Amino acid sequence: MLTTFDKALLNELQKDFPVTEHPFAVIAERLASDEKTVLDHLQALRTNGYLRHVGAFFDSPALGYGGTLIALRVAPAQLAAVASMVNRYNGVTHNYEREGEYNLWFTLLTPSPEEKQAVLEAVGSLPGVERMLDLVAERTYKIRVQFNLK
Repeated sequence: MLTTFDKALLNELQKDFPVTEHPFAVIAERLASDEKTVLDHLQALRTNGYLRHVGAFFDSPALGYGGTLIALRVAPAQLAAVASMVNRYNGVTHNYEREGEYNLWFTLLTPSPEEKQAVLEAVGSLPGVERMLDLVAERTYKIRVQFNLK
């Protein structure tokens, strides 16, 4: 169960994350706490499945990157192996299994069309990959999601 402190901490992580050498010390100060307590709570939140990842979102087009969503049809026996291999490519932010004909989806950000093509050719040649759809991002629909935990 989340404590009042856990909820306040999770709320802080979602807004104005400090870009500094010791960001969790800054967050601790905002919460009238200390860095060790914040880090201990974050570890407990992760261990207990409340938190998977703490990271930044960047405006990738402004940085010169192009984004795409890739749908793969993978033979079920090779699904786990293909998912593991896909995660090894630079630019893959995450992948997930889905029901239906295309059963493995992933997002890819690359700095050039050539790099994108190289990754897609390599993924397409993995054992078990039967078909691929490249669903290029045309516009952004979700810029920021913030959950206010009370």
